[in-house]
Amino acid sequence: MASPPRSPFSSISSDAPAGLVVFLVALPLCLGIALASGAPLLSGIIAGMVGGLVVAWISGSQLSVSGPAAGLTAIIVTAIQTLGSFEALLASVVVAGCIQILLGVLRAGFIALYFPSSVIRGMLAAIGLILILKQIPHFLGADADYFEDMTFLQFDGQNTFSAIQHALQAISPGSALIGVISLSLLLLWDNVLAKKVKALRLVPAALVVVVLSIGLNALFDSAAPTLRIRPEHLVQLPIINSFTDFLATFTMPDWSAFSRPVVYQVAFTIAIVASLESLLSVEAVDKLDPHKRVTPPNRELIAQGIGNTVSGLLGGLPLTAVIVRSSANINAGGQTRMSSFLHGLLLLVSLLFLGSVLNYIPLAALAAVLLVVGFRLTRPALYRAQFKLGWQQFLPFVVTVLAILFTDLLKGVTVGLVVGIFFVLKANYEQAFFLRGAGAAPHAADTIYLKLAEQVSFLNKASIVKVLLELPENSHVVIDGSSSASIDYDVLEAIENFRTSAPDRGIRLELIAVPQVGVMGH
Repeated sequence: MASPPRSPFSSISSDAPAGLVVFLVALPLCLGIALASGAPLLSGIIAGMVGGLVVAWISGSQLSVSGPAAGLTAIIVTAIQTLGSFEALLASVVVAGCIQILLGVLRAGFIALYFPSSVIRGMLAAIGLILILKQIPHFLGADADYFEDMTFLQFDGQNTFSAIQHALQAISPGSALIGVISLSLLLLWDNVLAKKVKALRLVPAALVVVVLSIGLNALFDSAAPTLRIRPEHLVQLPIINSFTDFLATFTMPDWSAFSRPVVYQVAFTIAIVASLESLLSVEAVDKLDPHKRVTPPNRELIAQGIGNTVSGLLGGLPLTAVIVRSSANINAGGQTRMSSFLHGLLLLVSLLFLGSVLNYIPLAALAAVLLVVGFRLTRPALYRAQFKLGWQQFLPFVVTVLAILFTDLLKGVTVGLVVGIFFVLKANYEQAFFLRGAGAAPHAADTIYLKLAEQVSFLNKASIVKVLLELPENSHVVIDGSSSASIDYDVLEAIENFRTSAPDRGIRLELIAVPQVGVMGH
């Protein structure tokens, strides 16, 4: 494996095309999330710009991309209703950013170390499946849902599968044709053309697809009215004609709202959800990173906190590290944070100068790009590899996939974590000690020898208590803690209870390097 780039500029030839691809994917996502959140459309673009221009340089992650996240839409919709205005929400976003900075300073990012690999891989596979399923309606031009809805139950009353069924019954010929051509070109470009012609590797396939789709859209408009693509199936970027219009895109928070307790309640909710999504995303990105670089979680919390503070002050939505855009970045060959920065810069440029051109991009072409990203995240080889690792890895993986698919990201990961914790508890239950039966050398014939593990935590208490209760009466029992670096108080208390009751069962107990503790109630 090649060594990772030493500076953001050392791999600009890879990062520039990747940044362009991420921009093309991020643009409709930022607008769609703002639309779904009941917020001004430009608030999504502002959050995306902050994610690229600010967070990318503060974060320790080289490949993650930050911006408005679909997982926060329901929270934002409710918050605007509760607070009474979008400006009051901005106040909550600023406070949420400050809370995240505090969490980072307090080193709360350690929670990321407890996400099992099987759950993270399940999250990636589930997002891949959801991308494929959610983009099919956009691909066919028959969708009524916003572009990055990642939840099973949609705002329009449909669910993931009913939306596909509806789309198949109401296909838009022009969008479907552009979708099929775009997907075919993407597959041909990556698997055939780029391998045969080295120069084509420097040109991102997504850019070719977007340019071609704009041309086809113009052709349909002029020469084939029956294939004309409806406005709702095109990128819809607000047009800025002057510097005054540009300044008007930024909205200040309602400063008076900072005196309302409910603002801080909303801020706490945003901070916790955004922090969890960010930590999950960067953990997943680290697993996808070809160079296997590790993101410092506390620094990530601080970076996201600064990003949310700036976004709230400028009139942007709350943001997180987001796996869809990050995956697109990795698949496009991004190497350093420069690609994320360039995507933010392109969002700014597009807002100022390119609105009229970008509004000709059919969503079907962008859906084709995301279909390819989704497939790469949920390749069949991933499922086979997890199955070969055994049920302790495969079951949490599959449960996470299904739970995310039928609920949303955080709920699904929570279910996966519960299953993963079950296997951790089971492993601790079985590995708390080494037990030798009576007569095992070098002990006497009537001696039962129980040697405690190196680390004995409260998770081991159940298995130790079970063994102690099942020891035969009138036996000689040795409990040896000489190899234990630490023994949890709960376990010591259980052993002390056994020591107290042992004489009643005729058991002669010998403790080696096991501290005696006081027991509550004695």
